[in-house]
Amino acid sequence: MEHHKIYHSRRVPYRDSQIIVEGPVPPAQLKTYRMHRDLDAFRRPKDQFEALVEIAELPEGRIILSRLDDEIVGYVTFHYPDEMEQWSQGNMEDLIELGAIEVADDYRGLGLGKRMIQLAFEDGQLENMITFTTEYYWHWDLEKSGLSVWDYRQMMEKLMKSVDMVWFATDDPEICSHPANCLMVKIGKQVPLSSVEQFDRVRFRQRFMY
Repeated sequence: MEHHKIYHSRRVPYRDSQIIVEGPVPPAQLKTYRMHRDLDAFRRPKDQFEALVEIAELPEGRIILSRLDDEIVGYVTFHYPDEMEQWSQGNMEDLIELGAIEVADDYRGLGLGKRMIQLAFEDGQLENMITFTTEYYWHWDLEKSGLSVWDYRQMMEKLMKSVDMVWFATDDPEICSHPANCLMVKIGKQVPLSSVEQFDRVRFRQRFMY
């Protein structure tokens, strides 16, 4: 499977400086940066930074990040689904997960999440892939955002729709465990019909549902 990785960078004015939005960032370059202390939604910043480097080293892995000088203030990850999850059971080389999205508290409201995701799809880099993301309400920062579960869900849907990801039905138990959870998918223009059909089999374990 060929993984097209074309590095891009954009500058976002911030106070008297600029935030760099860039990626996919190679592991050697990534290792020269440091993690903002507030990027702790999934694990401690040091551990999360190590996880980002590991993903960047994968053939399919992509790290898109926002940084102020050498400090990472936001990131988005792309990688194959975990082998323990339902999404890996089709053994699909052209199915990739848009995984973690995180922006440090002081840098929210700048549109960095949208900029990072859009940059990942530039120049048709993922047109040969089915890209999916699983949105679980227990990962959402409801407390700091002040949003209700449904307002946060709407915000995440709007973010994903900025790169033409759309809602897909599934019988995945975790997604079905709460009505706010959802599956969002973008099928690249170069993805063969056979892969789309295989993805349908993956997202519906109970065949009678599709």
